[in-house]
Formats: sequence, structure tokens, C-alpha cells
Amino acid sequence: MTSNSMQTVTAGGQPLVLNWVNVVFFGSIHLLALLAPWFFSWSALGAAIFLHWLLGSIGICLGYHRLLTHRSFQVPKPLEYIIATIGALALQGGPIFWVSGHRQHHLYTEDADKDPYAASRGFWWSHMLWLLYPRAEFFKRETYQKYAPDLARDPYYRWLDSNFLLLQIPLGLLLFALGGWSFVIYGSILRAVILWHSTWSINSATHMTGYRSFEVEDGSRNLWWAALLTYGEGWHNNHHAHPNVAKAGWKWWEVDVTWWAIQVLKTLGLAKKVVMPPQSSASAN
Repeated sequence: MTSNSMQTVTAGGQPLVLNWVNVVFFGSIHLLALLAPWFFSWSALGAAIFLHWLLGSIGICLGYHRLLTHRSFQVPKPLEYIIATIGALALQGGPIFWVSGHRQHHLYTEDADKDPYAASRGFWWSHMLWLLYPRAEFFKRETYQKYAPDLARDPYYRWLDSNFLLLQIPLGLLLFALGGWSFVIYGSILRAVILWHSTWSINSATHMTGYRSFEVEDGSRNLWWAALLTYGEGWHNNHHAHPNVAKAGWKWWEVDVTWWAIQVLKTLGLAKKVVMPPQSSASAN
């Protein structure tokens, strides 16, 4: 045990260590978000909403998730780099880290030891405690990168994985130039907190409650409010049944904003080899 950690034990008997650097980091951002009422302006709120969509839907959902993790469609490499950089601005880790963790989630869904955010460990573990008790196999690049060798071979993705935190500096300076501290608090701090919990709800809530369109071996569910918060990712049972399909919402009323963006790219000729739902499953829905 070190001076900045506290030790406990997992269900499998392996030690877990509370990482105080992570606790202070996430705790500080949450505390700073409480300043929002004193810095309110409608334009700052608009900036936060816009960046929640841009960094969340385009960067994380479309970029990190459907494009890089599952390769459910292809775009030209320069555009792929731009989208991945937008994802890195979301403050959810570098692309190799994010992609490798999600691929392990699909390979070992709800396995208490092999799924980084296994819902079998309970709501709060899958929601955020996995970040506060980081396990080396999920957080050390030399270990996790083997699950994303396609990205690990790319020099730009290696750089982005190491330097994603530095991208917050130009983002913060841009927001300050546009609207002062209110834009920084809303567009960077409050946006990050809301986007974190939006994304984390897919790891936690959609493995706890909702409906199932497909009988799969895990506990994934379709959850409408999580889908609204995450631009379509909340149709999680659909996704676990067919993870490489670019479309998450299959029924007409399953709103999937990220899929709309993919359709725009396809119409413009920028998205190729878009993986669609199997005809038999799509017609059943």
C-alpha cells in the first residue's frame, strides 16, 4: 500500500487500489461544475449543449464507438483522425484506451474479472468506481493496447492516447476567448460532468433496467432515457445482439441521433461499407 492509495479486495480475491489521483481529478471537476449557477448565461448553456452533442455524439458515439471500436463503417483516414480528435476532447481517455476497454466489454460482458466495467459488480462499479479503482490490465497501455492493435500501430493514435489531456488547454482557451469564464465553466467543466454520466449510464443503467428485443447471454437492455442522453447508445440490447451494426435504434421510434450523422456522411459519400442490420432481424423489429 502506498501513501496515495487504499487497498480492498475484489470478489475474486485480487487486490483493488483506490487511486487518489483519479479521486481528486474527478472530484475536483464535479465540484467546479457546482459553480455553474453563478456563471449562467444562455449563450454559455448553448455552448455546453452544442459541445455535449459534438464531443458526445460525434466524438464518442460515432467516432470512438461505432467507427473505431466496431468498424461499423469507414471514412477517409484524415476524417477519421478529425473525428477521433473530437472524441479525445471529450475527456474520456485516449482512443486506444477507450477502444480496448470497450472491446473487452464485448468479449467478456459482465465477467467480474475480465469486463472493465462489469455490471455484475453492481451499479456503482460499472458506472464509475472502475475508474477510481483502476486495474493495471485495463489502464496500462502496454497491457490494454493488445485489444486495439489496429490503433496501437498508428503513430497518431499513440500520440493522441498519450496527450488527450493536453487538448483541454486549447479548448479551454477557445471557450474563454468566445465567452469568458462562463463558457469555460459550462462548455468545458459542466459539459464534461454531464457527458461522463451520460456515457457511464450505458455501462450501468442499460445493464440493469429496460426492455429486451433480443435474447442475448448478457443483461443488456434498451433504455429510452439513456438513448436520449447518449444520442442512440441506450438501445444497448440491440447493440449487444449485433455490435458491428452501425445503427443502434432499430424500431421506428428508437431515436438514434448518431445514426442520423452517419447517414449524412453516407449521403455525402464520406461513409463507406456501412454495416446494416441483418434483413431478418430488421424486419422482425
